[in-house]
Amino acid sequence: MRRKTKKMRGSKTCGWGSKKKHRGKGHKGGHGFAGGCKHKHLEWRFGRHGFTRHGRKLEKKIINVEELNKFEGDEINLTELGYDKLLGAGFINRAVKVIVKEATPKAIEKIKAVGGEVITG
Repeated sequence: MRRKTKKMRGSKTCGWGSKKKHRGKGHKGGHGFAGGCKHKHLEWRFGRHGFTRHGRKLEKKIINVEELNKFEGDEINLTELGYDKLLGAGFINRAVKVIVKEATPKAIEKIKAVGGEVITG
């Protein structure tokens, strides 16, 4: 395949339109990113970059010790209620047996202090 220079030899402008157009960077839209907001292909410059995480990010549903006061009964099965983890914020005023997947040491300590029990797993 012939190069453009050889192919256009003899034509006055070599495929650049009028004689003025190929003189400087003005015909190409400037030098570097000059006039970047006036020309097309801005998606090459702006937009999102980086890694896209595919797949579901699992979030744990949590509950605090203080919220156990609103449940009635001596045994509370948080796993059946849809909770994954028991945290230790707040106070509990009665002894309860709590069944949950995970519990923080502070939450276990608070429930045992009032005579309750925590079963994890």
